[in-house]
Amino acid sequence: MMMFSGIRMRAAALLAGFAMLLSGCFMSPGKFTSELALTGPDTFTFTYEGEIFFLGMSKLARMGAGVEEPFAANCFDDETYETRDCTKDEEAEQRKEWEAGAAERAAKAKKDAESMKAVMGGIDPSDPKAAEELVKLLERQKGWNRVVHKGDGLFEVSYSVSGTLGHDFMFPQIEGFPPINPFVQMFLRDGSQARINAPAFVFQTSESPLGALGGGLGPFAGLAAMGAANEAEENADGTKDAEAIPGVPTLEGTFTIRTAQGMRILANNTDEGPGAAPGGGEVLRWEITTRTSQSPTALIVTAPR
Repeated sequence: MMMFSGIRMRAAALLAGFAMLLSGCFMSPGKFTSELALTGPDTFTFTYEGEIFFLGMSKLARMGAGVEEPFAANCFDDETYETRDCTKDEEAEQRKEWEAGAAERAAKAKKDAESMKAVMGGIDPSDPKAAEELVKLLERQKGWNRVVHKGDGLFEVSYSVSGTLGHDFMFPQIEGFPPINPFVQMFLRDGSQARINAPAFVFQTSESPLGALGGGLGPFAGLAAMGAANEAEENADGTKDAEAIPGVPTLEGTFTIRTAQGMRILANNTDEGPGAAPGGGEVLRWEITTRTSQSPTALIVTAPR
Protein backbone atom coordinates (compact mmCIF):
# COMPACT_ATOMS: atom_id res chain seq x y z
CA MET A 1 0.00 0.00 0.00
CA MET A 2 1.31 3.44 -0.83
CA MET A 3 2.13 5.72 2.11
CA PHE A 4 0.59 9.16 1.61
CA SER A 5 1.86 12.41 3.11
CA GLY A 6 -0.50 14.43 5.32
CA ILE A 7 -1.44 16.65 2.37
CA ARG A 8 -2.23 13.66 0.17
CA MET A 9 -4.27 12.06 2.93
CA ARG A 10 -6.39 15.19 3.28
CA ALA A 11 -6.85 15.47 -0.48
CA ALA A 12 -7.90 11.82 -0.71
CA ALA A 13 -10.30 12.22 2.20
CA LEU A 14 -11.85 15.31 0.66
CA LEU A 15 -12.45 13.58 -2.64
CA ALA A 16 -13.99 10.61 -0.87
CA GLY A 17 -16.63 12.86 0.64
CA PHE A 18 -17.53 14.77 -2.51
CA ALA A 19 -19.91 12.08 -3.77
CA MET A 20 -22.32 12.99 -0.96
CA LEU A 21 -21.57 16.71 -0.95
CA LEU A 22 -22.27 17.18 -4.64
CA SER A 23 -25.79 15.78 -4.27
CA GLY A 24 -26.71 19.24 -2.94
CA CYS A 25 -25.37 22.76 -3.01
CA PHE A 26 -23.30 22.71 0.12
CA MET A 27 -23.04 26.10 1.83
CA SER A 28 -20.94 27.09 4.83
CA PRO A 29 -20.15 30.31 6.71
CA GLY A 30 -16.68 31.82 6.72
CA LYS A 31 -15.89 34.93 8.75
CA PHE A 32 -19.12 36.48 10.01
CA THR A 33 -21.09 38.41 12.60
CA SER A 34 -24.71 37.37 13.16
CA GLU A 35 -27.44 38.36 15.58
CA LEU A 36 -31.00 37.26 16.30
CA ALA A 37 -32.89 39.83 18.35
CA LEU A 38 -36.27 38.96 19.86
CA THR A 39 -37.56 42.52 19.89
CA GLY A 40 -41.02 41.79 21.29
CA PRO A 41 -43.46 38.99 22.12
CA ASP A 42 -44.21 38.53 18.43
CA THR A 43 -41.35 40.21 16.57
CA PHE A 44 -37.71 39.55 15.73
CA THR A 45 -34.81 40.91 13.67
CA PHE A 46 -32.06 38.76 12.20
CA THR A 47 -28.78 39.92 10.65
CA TYR A 48 -25.84 38.17 9.03
CA GLU A 49 -22.76 40.08 7.92
CA GLY A 50 -19.89 38.16 6.40
CA GLU A 51 -18.89 35.31 4.14
CA ILE A 52 -20.86 32.42 2.65
CA PHE A 53 -19.06 29.69 0.75
CA PHE A 54 -20.87 27.77 -2.02
CA LEU A 55 -19.03 24.50 -2.60
CA GLY A 56 -20.82 23.91 -5.90
CA MET A 57 -19.15 26.98 -7.43
CA SER A 58 -15.62 26.31 -6.21
CA LYS A 59 -12.55 24.70 -7.73
CA LEU A 60 -12.91 21.95 -5.12
CA ALA A 61 -16.30 21.01 -6.56
CA ARG A 62 -14.95 20.85 -10.08
CA MET A 63 -12.16 18.58 -8.84
CA GLY A 64 -14.61 16.41 -6.94
CA ALA A 65 -16.99 16.25 -9.88
CA GLY A 66 -14.33 14.56 -11.92
CA VAL A 67 -13.26 17.41 -14.21
CA GLU A 68 -10.87 15.77 -16.63
CA GLU A 69 -7.18 16.34 -16.03
CA PRO A 70 -4.21 15.28 -18.21
CA PHE A 71 -2.99 11.73 -17.71
CA ALA A 72 -0.09 11.33 -15.28
CA ALA A 73 1.48 7.98 -14.40
CA ASN A 74 2.07 7.33 -10.68
CA CYS A 75 4.50 4.72 -9.38
CA PHE A 76 6.11 4.02 -6.01
CA ASP A 77 8.77 1.85 -4.45
CA ASP A 78 7.41 -1.38 -2.92
CA GLU A 79 9.79 -1.19 0.06
CA THR A 80 10.13 2.52 0.86
CA TYR A 81 6.70 3.58 -0.48
CA GLU A 82 8.37 6.65 -2.00
CA THR A 83 7.27 7.87 -5.41
CA ARG A 84 9.57 7.03 -8.31
CA ASP A 85 9.70 7.36 -12.07
CA CYS A 86 7.58 4.83 -13.92
CA THR A 87 9.03 2.48 -16.49
CA LYS A 88 7.74 2.71 -20.06
CA ASP A 89 5.73 -0.49 -19.58
CA GLU A 90 4.18 0.76 -16.32
CA GLU A 91 3.26 4.10 -17.88
CA ALA A 92 1.74 2.35 -20.92
CA GLU A 93 -0.36 0.06 -18.70
CA GLN A 94 -1.64 2.94 -16.58
CA ARG A 95 -2.43 5.00 -19.67
CA LYS A 96 -4.39 2.08 -21.11
CA GLU A 97 -6.49 1.82 -17.94
CA TRP A 98 -6.99 5.60 -17.85
CA GLU A 99 -8.18 5.70 -21.47
CA ALA A 100 -10.51 2.74 -20.88
CA GLY A 101 -12.28 4.66 -18.10
CA ALA A 102 -12.70 7.88 -20.10
CA ALA A 103 -16.34 7.28 -21.01
CA GLU A 104 -17.28 6.40 -17.43
CA ARG A 105 -15.53 9.50 -16.08
CA ALA A 106 -17.26 11.72 -18.62
CA ALA A 107 -20.67 10.27 -17.77
CA LYS A 108 -20.10 10.80 -14.05
CA ALA A 109 -18.94 14.39 -14.58
CA LYS A 110 -22.05 15.12 -16.65
CA LYS A 111 -24.35 13.56 -14.06
CA ASP A 112 -22.72 15.52 -11.21
CA ALA A 113 -22.99 18.77 -13.17
CA GLU A 114 -26.70 18.16 -13.83
CA SER A 115 -27.29 17.38 -10.14
CA MET A 116 -25.62 20.58 -9.02
CA LYS A 117 -27.55 22.65 -11.56
CA ALA A 118 -30.84 21.12 -10.39
CA VAL A 119 -30.31 22.14 -6.77
CA MET A 120 -28.98 25.60 -7.62
CA GLY A 121 -32.20 26.99 -9.01
CA GLY A 122 -31.20 26.20 -12.58
CA ILE A 123 -27.82 27.94 -12.31
CA ASP A 124 -25.06 25.97 -14.01
CA PRO A 125 -22.03 26.22 -11.68
CA SER A 126 -19.68 25.51 -14.59
CA ASP A 127 -20.96 28.60 -16.44
CA PRO A 128 -18.50 31.55 -16.20
CA LYS A 129 -21.47 33.77 -15.40
CA ALA A 130 -22.82 31.52 -12.63
CA ALA A 131 -21.58 33.78 -9.83
CA GLU A 132 -23.21 36.79 -11.47
CA GLU A 133 -26.50 34.89 -11.78
CA LEU A 134 -26.39 33.88 -8.11
CA VAL A 135 -25.73 37.48 -7.04
CA LYS A 136 -28.81 38.62 -9.00
CA LEU A 137 -30.91 35.80 -7.56
CA LEU A 138 -29.99 36.70 -3.98
CA GLU A 139 -30.31 40.48 -4.38
CA ARG A 140 -33.87 40.23 -5.65
CA GLN A 141 -34.89 38.40 -2.46
CA LYS A 142 -35.89 40.39 0.59
CA GLY A 143 -33.16 40.82 3.16
CA TRP A 144 -30.12 40.35 0.90
CA ASN A 145 -28.93 43.96 0.93
CA ARG A 146 -25.46 43.35 -0.47
CA VAL A 147 -23.92 40.36 -2.25
CA VAL A 148 -20.38 40.43 -3.64
CA HIS A 149 -18.56 37.49 -5.20
CA LYS A 150 -14.98 37.39 -3.91
CA GLY A 151 -14.00 34.49 -6.17
CA ASP A 152 -13.96 30.68 -6.14
CA GLY A 153 -17.44 30.28 -4.62
CA LEU A 154 -16.91 32.74 -1.75
CA PHE A 155 -19.46 35.56 -1.35
CA GLU A 156 -19.49 38.55 0.98
CA VAL A 157 -23.07 39.31 2.06
CA SER A 158 -25.05 41.70 4.18
CA TYR A 159 -28.42 40.26 5.21
CA SER A 160 -31.06 41.78 7.46
CA VAL A 161 -34.72 40.94 7.93
CA SER A 162 -37.43 41.66 10.48
CA GLY A 163 -40.59 39.65 10.96
CA THR A 164 -43.24 38.33 13.27
CA LEU A 165 -43.15 35.17 15.35
CA GLY A 166 -46.07 33.61 13.55
CA HIS A 167 -43.97 30.96 11.85
CA ASP A 168 -40.61 29.20 12.01
CA PHE A 169 -37.55 30.94 10.60
CA MET A 170 -34.44 29.66 8.83
CA PHE A 171 -31.38 31.28 7.27
CA PRO A 172 -30.33 31.07 4.52
CA GLN A 173 -33.33 30.40 2.29
CA ILE A 174 -32.72 30.78 -1.43
CA GLU A 175 -35.34 30.62 -4.16
CA GLY A 176 -35.08 27.36 -6.08
CA PHE A 177 -32.57 25.85 -3.65
CA PRO A 178 -33.44 22.93 -1.34
CA PRO A 179 -33.56 23.80 2.38
CA ILE A 180 -30.19 22.31 3.26
CA ASN A 181 -27.27 23.48 5.40
CA PRO A 182 -29.23 25.93 7.58
CA PHE A 183 -27.01 28.38 9.44
CA VAL A 184 -29.68 29.47 11.93
CA GLN A 185 -33.09 27.98 12.76
CA MET A 186 -35.87 29.21 15.02
CA PHE A 187 -38.68 26.81 15.82
CA LEU A 188 -41.77 28.08 17.61
CA ARG A 189 -43.38 25.96 20.30
CA ASP A 190 -46.61 26.15 22.23
CA GLY A 191 -46.46 28.26 25.34
CA SER A 192 -44.74 31.20 23.60
CA GLN A 193 -41.44 29.33 23.44
CA ALA A 194 -38.78 29.61 20.74
CA ARG A 195 -36.04 27.01 20.21
CA ILE A 196 -33.05 28.58 18.42
CA ASN A 197 -30.32 26.45 16.85
CA ALA A 198 -27.29 27.42 14.75
CA PRO A 199 -26.11 24.08 13.30
CA ALA A 200 -23.67 25.62 10.81
CA PHE A 201 -21.78 27.63 13.45
CA VAL A 202 -19.61 24.72 14.53
CA PHE A 203 -16.47 23.15 13.11
CA GLN A 204 -16.81 19.61 14.39
CA THR A 205 -19.67 17.68 15.98
CA SER A 206 -20.89 14.09 16.35
CA GLU A 207 -24.30 15.02 14.94
CA SER A 208 -23.24 15.24 11.30
CA PRO A 209 -24.63 12.63 8.87
CA LEU A 210 -21.04 11.77 7.98
CA GLY A 211 -20.24 11.00 11.61
CA ALA A 212 -17.94 13.15 13.75
CA LEU A 213 -18.11 15.82 11.06
CA GLY A 214 -19.30 19.36 11.43
CA GLY A 215 -22.29 21.42 10.43
CA GLY A 216 -20.46 24.60 9.47
CA LEU A 217 -17.55 23.19 7.52
CA GLY A 218 -19.28 19.86 7.88
CA PRO A 219 -17.60 17.16 5.86
CA PHE A 220 -14.51 19.33 5.40
CA ALA A 221 -14.03 19.56 9.15
CA GLY A 222 -13.95 15.86 9.81
CA LEU A 223 -12.12 14.96 6.63
CA ALA A 224 -9.50 17.56 7.45
CA ALA A 225 -9.08 16.14 10.92
CA MET A 226 -8.38 12.70 9.46
CA GLY A 227 -5.26 13.97 7.73
CA ALA A 228 -4.23 16.83 10.01
CA ALA A 229 -4.60 15.42 13.52
CA ASN A 230 -0.92 14.60 13.83
CA GLU A 231 0.28 17.78 12.11
CA ALA A 232 -1.58 20.48 14.03
CA GLU A 233 0.41 22.38 16.64
CA GLU A 234 -0.44 21.68 20.25
CA ASN A 235 -1.86 24.50 22.37
CA ALA A 236 -0.80 25.32 25.91
CA ASP A 237 -3.73 23.33 27.31
CA GLY A 238 -2.77 20.24 25.35
CA THR A 239 -5.50 20.61 22.70
CA LYS A 240 -4.92 20.99 18.99
CA ASP A 241 -6.51 23.42 16.60
CA ALA A 242 -8.06 21.93 13.48
CA GLU A 243 -6.17 22.68 10.30
CA ALA A 244 -7.76 24.80 7.61
CA ILE A 245 -8.52 23.26 4.23
CA PRO A 246 -7.11 25.05 1.16
CA GLY A 247 -9.92 26.61 -0.83
CA VAL A 248 -12.40 26.58 2.06
CA PRO A 249 -12.91 29.73 4.18
CA THR A 250 -11.96 29.65 7.84
CA LEU A 251 -14.93 29.42 10.20
CA GLU A 252 -14.66 32.40 12.52
CA GLY A 253 -17.40 34.62 13.89
CA THR A 254 -19.80 35.73 16.58
CA PHE A 255 -23.42 34.71 17.03
CA THR A 256 -25.59 36.75 19.42
CA ILE A 257 -29.14 36.32 20.69
CA ARG A 258 -30.82 39.30 22.36
CA THR A 259 -34.11 39.17 24.21
CA ALA A 260 -36.54 41.93 25.08
CA GLN A 261 -37.23 42.86 28.69
CA GLY A 262 -39.34 40.29 30.54
CA MET A 263 -38.45 37.29 28.36
CA ARG A 264 -36.97 34.19 30.01
CA ILE A 265 -33.99 32.14 28.80
CA LEU A 266 -34.83 28.58 29.85
CA ALA A 267 -31.74 26.90 28.41
CA ASN A 268 -28.57 27.73 26.48
CA ASN A 269 -25.07 26.34 25.93
CA THR A 270 -22.95 29.48 26.13
CA ASP A 271 -19.79 29.34 28.24
CA GLU A 272 -20.77 32.20 30.53
CA GLY A 273 -24.56 32.26 30.41
CA PRO A 274 -26.78 35.28 29.71
CA GLY A 275 -25.65 38.82 30.36
CA ALA A 276 -27.59 42.04 30.77
CA ALA A 277 -28.62 43.81 27.57
CA PRO A 278 -28.89 47.61 27.27
CA GLY A 279 -32.46 48.74 27.87
CA GLY A 280 -33.41 45.56 29.68
CA GLY A 281 -33.55 41.99 28.52
CA GLU A 282 -30.63 39.59 28.23
CA VAL A 283 -27.95 38.68 25.72
CA LEU A 284 -26.31 35.36 24.80
CA ARG A 285 -23.08 35.37 22.82
CA TRP A 286 -21.03 32.60 21.19
CA GLU A 287 -17.51 33.06 19.83
CA ILE A 288 -17.15 30.62 16.94
CA THR A 289 -13.74 29.28 15.93
CA THR A 290 -12.29 26.07 14.47
CA ARG A 291 -12.15 24.77 18.04
CA THR A 292 -15.91 25.09 18.52
CA SER A 293 -17.41 21.62 19.05
CA GLN A 294 -21.03 22.45 19.98
CA SER A 295 -23.45 24.40 17.83
CA PRO A 296 -25.20 27.32 19.58
CA THR A 297 -28.65 26.57 20.98
CA ALA A 298 -31.14 28.26 23.30
CA LEU A 299 -34.73 27.88 24.48
CA ILE A 300 -36.53 31.14 25.24
CA VAL A 301 -39.99 32.09 26.53
CA THR A 302 -40.90 35.10 24.41
CA ALA A 303 -43.94 36.21 26.40
CA PRO A 304 -42.96 38.76 29.10
CA ARG A 305 -43.26 37.66 32.72
